[in-house]
Amino acid sequence: MKFPKLHSLKEIAQLIQCDYIGDDDFPVLGMNEIHVVTPGDIVFVDHPKYYDKALQSAATVVLINKKVDCPEGKALLISDDPFRDFNVLTRHFKPFQSANVSISPTASIGENTIIQPNCFIGHHVTIGKNCTIHSNVSIYDDTVIGDNVSIHAGTVLGGSAFYYKKRPEGYDQLVSGGRVIIENNVHIGALCSIDKGVTGDTTIGEGSKLDNQIQVGHDTIIGKNCLIASQTGIAGCCIVEDGVTLWGQVGTTSGITIGENAVVLGQAGVTKSISGNKTYSGTPINEARAKLKEIATLRKLPELIEQLKKK
Repeated sequence: MKFPKLHSLKEIAQLIQCDYIGDDDFPVLGMNEIHVVTPGDIVFVDHPKYYDKALQSAATVVLINKKVDCPEGKALLISDDPFRDFNVLTRHFKPFQSANVSISPTASIGENTIIQPNCFIGHHVTIGKNCTIHSNVSIYDDTVIGDNVSIHAGTVLGGSAFYYKKRPEGYDQLVSGGRVIIENNVHIGALCSIDKGVTGDTTIGEGSKLDNQIQVGHDTIIGKNCLIASQTGIAGCCIVEDGVTLWGQVGTTSGITIGENAVVLGQAGVTKSISGNKTYSGTPINEARAKLKEIATLRKLPELIEQLKKK
């Protein structure tokens, strides 16, 4: 998430009332999660296990809960609770705006696009030409939809990320300030949920087709011309490359990559990154042929045991 204008390190420190290491006028351009940071961004870290990763990332401002040596060319914001203060910044730069109409006056809707009854179109949403948005679809603020897109009844675009920190008093949610991007010629079935990014974008690539009842987690990127069948659940921060097919009830863990043109058969659990141009099945996932051999071997196991007993 980029800020509307450049801010200084001192300004940001004053917003969250914390100490800092670096020049007062050190430039701050935005804030992002570690997998999408660029120079000028703030990234937060609150566990020693991830200090080095954050300090060595592309981010030039690190919101951290301990004073450490500051790498050259970077600045630090020293906070007793970086998670809390990252939320403070998100709420400041991307505050929630309530709506009292079904279609926000700030939404942009292209020529020949049809909006069926009982839809909600939030603030600063952009919808392209020749789209069909069926009844009871909710499109949250800042979503961008291309041309020739079809979205069926009951789908929600832009819900909050499922991202929580466990505290003694309960779970604290990381506030989502990102967007959903739907590119041209995408079909989204009924009752799908596509969450917005925490600070970046959740993207559905051009020409991809999603069946009914599909969940796509925050900051996930689905490539072009993918085919995703019903009841598939894709966790946050995944990359699904171009031409991938995911059959019904596939589930993934977060932060994995599914390679180009891979096919994942129904009810598989994608527990790790997998390479492209292969067919996979099972949980934990494996190449389909290898999985079939495993099953065939297991079926022979009672016979093998009986043979051993006779020896």
